[in-house]
Amino acid sequence: MAEKVLIVGTGPAGLTAALYTARANLSPVCLEGAQPGGQLTITTEVENFPGFPDPKTGPDLMALLHEQAGRFGTRFIAESAVSADLSRRPFVVRADTQTIECETLIVASGASARWLGIESEKKLLGRGVSACATCDGFFYKGKQTVVVGGGDTALEEAGFLTRFCTRVTVIHRRDQLRASKIMQERAFKNPKIAFAWNSVVQDILDPAANKVTGVVLRNVKSGEITQMACDGVFMAVGHTPNTAFLGGQVETNEAGFLVCRGRTTYTSVEGVFAAGDVMDPRYKQAVTAAGSGCMAAMDAERFLEASGL
Repeated sequence: MAEKVLIVGTGPAGLTAALYTARANLSPVCLEGAQPGGQLTITTEVENFPGFPDPKTGPDLMALLHEQAGRFGTRFIAESAVSADLSRRPFVVRADTQTIECETLIVASGASARWLGIESEKKLLGRGVSACATCDGFFYKGKQTVVVGGGDTALEEAGFLTRFCTRVTVIHRRDQLRASKIMQERAFKNPKIAFAWNSVVQDILDPAANKVTGVVLRNVKSGEITQMACDGVFMAVGHTPNTAFLGGQVETNEAGFLVCRGRTTYTSVEGVFAAGDVMDPRYKQAVTAAGSGCMAAMDAERFLEASGL
């Protein structure tokens, strides 16, 4: 028998969708994925999620959301979505060890931040290395940080960080930025923003100290190796939406994010809804993800009712 609602992902969007569909007596099933809890689980402290005046760690906050969704009867499966057949209903989603049929599918699989892939980056993640200035910038009051990247996101992150930091250095592998002209003009006018051109981060210091103390830079033209002191490293080299399992069956924009119709969570496939970072290249916040999870749940509920299911 087909499930009424299958949710892919257990970040704020997926768990909020689970909470709402469970309370609507739709018995949702959640595929937890390779990173249960989503990107928030690699955030040390969350101070901007409504309702929590005291900081919560990312894992603790996600554990509470998981418990709340489970309390109303959400069934969790500790597997990832591997592929999907959306050509007919019920839809067929293949997970790691089983196949699940569903009448509606809520895709809340998130987007993965792109990283440099160096060992020190992994060791210092959440300890001075971040991919979200809006999430973590507050912790760097009066400190010096670097932003890696050269697009609009990098300059947005840098501009935001100047509210707290004494100095923000944008590290870019080329000698000119990819960002829009207006973003470049703002950055160049900001006295707190500096630039390290033609440079890549070769290493991040210092895992032994369990915190960021600086970066090792390599000039791509001269090969020269230098060190730069800093207290935090923010990666802004883009995000990759986790949509590979859909096999191109659902419309995306040029960056790969799922496209929703109007101010809804309806995708190009009837009965498939999207929520959270997988459809949001702009805000990428836990609270906006949760809000879209609520919307997807309500859209799915109304779709099922209209379909007589």
